[in-house]
Amino acid sequence: MKTARSDLAWLAVIVAIGLNLRPLLTSISPLTGVILASTGLTFHGASLLTGLPVVAMGVCAFGASALARLVGEARGVAAGLVAIMCACAARLFIDSGSGLIASAAVAGVGVAVIQALLPGVMKTRFAARLPFAMGVYSASIMAGGGLGASVTPGVAAHVSWHAGLAVWALPALVALALWGWLVNGDGGGAAKSARAADASPALFLNRRAWLLGLYFGLVNGGYTCLVAWLPAYYQQLGRSVTQSGGLLAIATVFQASSALLLPMAAARSRDRRPWLAAGLVAQLAGFVALLAAPMAAPVLIVALLGGGLGGVFALTLVLTLDHTDDPRVAARLIAFVQGVGFVIAAVAPIVAGIVRDATGGFTVSWMMLIASLVAMIALTLVFSPHSYARAMRGHAGDVKRTKARQTRRVAGET
Repeated sequence: MKTARSDLAWLAVIVAIGLNLRPLLTSISPLTGVILASTGLTFHGASLLTGLPVVAMGVCAFGASALARLVGEARGVAAGLVAIMCACAARLFIDSGSGLIASAAVAGVGVAVIQALLPGVMKTRFAARLPFAMGVYSASIMAGGGLGASVTPGVAAHVSWHAGLAVWALPALVALALWGWLVNGDGGGAAKSARAADASPALFLNRRAWLLGLYFGLVNGGYTCLVAWLPAYYQQLGRSVTQSGGLLAIATVFQASSALLLPMAAARSRDRRPWLAAGLVAQLAGFVALLAAPMAAPVLIVALLGGGLGGVFALTLVLTLDHTDDPRVAARLIAFVQGVGFVIAAVAPIVAGIVRDATGGFTVSWMMLIASLVAMIALTLVFSPHSYARAMRGHAGDVKRTKARQTRRVAGET
């Protein structure tokens, strides 16, 4: 009974943390028009408000393992929450585009640290129920995105757009307090495990790690593009700020539901490929409809997009953790995959912003996302469960071959 209560407490705090990982992205898009008018940013510049945090999530994820060894996972997660809280609070006083972009970068660093460290803790804490725990975590991330899209316009309308962006410092403060209570009461537990961990395997030389990173990047490229530009797209078609933000909020409801339910459904088998393909096909149908008939059934469109994106996001994290039973290696693999993936994902909204400035519309961007989904459906076939152990052994072979080449090179020079 005590263990069950402890697990529930961990899940509750993980949800509180997850809710803070997307509002810094989704709170921007409903206010794009107001922000552009107030700061003088172009669509290209505004794309940095969502693109730059994703770049930070990717680049900083590579250093998360070193941070965990230096200060421990508990302090690392706390530092990430402090960064999010301070960046959001600063937006109450920022009037310039450059200031907003700087705050986006700081918050992105905080999110990167949390996203790189927390799944490793979950791998240790919930080893027997990982798909369920990862589904809860992913659903909380998506739910936070929905809150960012739905709550921000209301706060902005009643107070100011500055307050609409800054209000997200409050849930970060709450999550920080709960995390401190949990890890202190638990004695640190799983959250201290990485401090004594060995150095990371040479994942830069592992083909499967790069392939998982590419896959994760393409998944999140669709998400970041949708978060950045779906409201602007529907505002361009005549919808109001509130209506367009509402569509994004509906999408995130389906994201959260799918992020929770799809991993649970996929838990019956170690082969995640059929469920990944189902989520990708749903996204493909949504983007085709968004391109061909966006006003015919917008709620159905965002339901397809949200459901597909949320489920595939969560399952890709589970797929990555499936590749090894060692929690320490799993933590480093998930950090590497997110590092590669979020750098790739950051390009999507920036490119879409450039294309929007050049063409006056989003048609080309939706077509590019459709092409990437077709490629991902084909790539899904590679991830057979029988390939996991061989793929992760492969990086050791790559290391040995590299060292052998270096030895031969040194011998030849002498």
